[in-house]
Parts: sequence; structure tokens; C-alpha cells
Amino acid sequence: MSNGFGPVGDEVGAVVRFGDAMTARILLGAVATGEKFSVVEHLLAARELAAPLHMHSREDEFTIVTEGRVGFLLGNEVFHAGPGELVRKPRDQWHTFWNAGNEQARVLEIISPAGFEKYFDEIGPLFPDGAPPDLEGMAEASARYGLQMDFESLPQLIERFDLARPLEMDGTPPAQSAG
Repeated sequence: MSNGFGPVGDEVGAVVRFGDAMTARILLGAVATGEKFSVVEHLLAARELAAPLHMHSREDEFTIVTEGRVGFLLGNEVFHAGPGELVRKPRDQWHTFWNAGNEQARVLEIISPAGFEKYFDEIGPLFPDGAPPDLEGMAEASARYGLQMDFESLPQLIERFDLARPLEMDGTPPAQSAG
């Protein structure tokens, strides 16, 4: 796939793992798309929250559910999507998503414009095996990418949507959310 055309399969893109569950795999990055968009695949374990409430200032995201049932919170609106459904998450909108089922879920994220996909590679090392993630490092990376993260939203999201407790809850939240 050196020219950016043709099928993209399991052999493309290194898998970045965040703790024991969620993954990110960059299928198409900025170079392959002329910096117009990127495509990232996420696998979510059963009842797993993808991230705390967060907001992108530079990108729009479009999520296509390919496996499982995924819950979304956009602003105050809660809804679910299944295989084949597409969800738009516009920039400057607080949102999060989670695996609402008891089996693995898989989504494709189309991110426009490209560039944010590099965030996943950057934060991957901040999730050491068997230890809480480096939330200060995540906050610093988030600031570089124009991403605001609300780590204080984790307990409410976990309780409200009956989700598994993420490793982020065992770390020390940064003094102030990145913005």
C-alpha cells in the first residue's frame, strides 16, 4: 500500500494498547490522505469507556461502528449505535463513547483534518503495563493537540452507564485539565 490505494487489512498499522483493553491502530494517516483526514480503528473491551469527557478544538470525528453496540454522549444527548451506523462528533463539542455491550466492540474513527492520529502513538507509552497511566503526560499531550480532557467525569460516567473502572481512575488527575 505504498501509494495509499488499495485495501487496508490487519497487517497495516501498529496497534497501540492503552492498559489492558482499548487499542488504536492507524489505518490511514496524514501522508496517505494528503492531510485531509485519518482513519483509526479502536477495539473496546466489554463495558469499556473509551475516554473521559473530552473536546477537540481542531478536528471533527466520524465514528463507524463495525462490531458491537457503542454508546455515545454528545453534550447532553445519549444514544447507541450498532454495526454499520455512523456518528458525527463535531469539534468544540464535549463527548465520549463506550462499549455498551458484554462483547468486544470495534469502531473506525475518521478524523478530519488529519494529524490527531499521532496523539495515540504519543500517549501509548504513558500507559505502562500493570500501572496507572501518566495523567500529567496525557494532559501535556492533549494540550499540544488542542484536546480538552475532563478526568473528573470518569466516576460519573462509570456509574451512569454501568461501565468497567478504567486505569485512569487509579492515577492522580492533573491539577488542571488541558485546554
